[in-house]
Amino acid sequence: MVYEIPVKVRFCETDALGHISNISYFIYLEEVRTDFFAELGFGRDLNNWKIILASISCDFISQGYYDQKLIVLTEVSRIGNSSFQLVHKIKDVESGQLIAKGQADAVHFNFDTQKSEDLPEDKRQQLERYLI
Repeated sequence: MVYEIPVKVRFCETDALGHISNISYFIYLEEVRTDFFAELGFGRDLNNWKIILASISCDFISQGYYDQKLIVLTEVSRIGNSSFQLVHKIKDVESGQLIAKGQADAVHFNFDTQKSEDLPEDKRQQLERYLI
């Protein structure tokens, strides 16, 4: 199963060369991740937030431009005891062309103890639905 959100490139997300600024891709990936986490039941309450990122990367495959309609796709590639890895693809809606791809390593984290915690079984089962 794939989780996806649409994105329409805004003018402010482009650079002086007229294409999507490299930082904007990370914003798109953050948007899909936070929506995905809410969909899985991790919630949106910042006072009870349980996920941190250990790493994130993005490879720029082809250029994207202002007003382009994109789709951001997310799947789970690995689930550990307290962590999991997401893989992202950003594609042009009309052509299906791959614009960028990335990955993020996320950790289930306890902010009080400042340590990772095992993923709850219900969250693990939700993540498994998106496992590739």
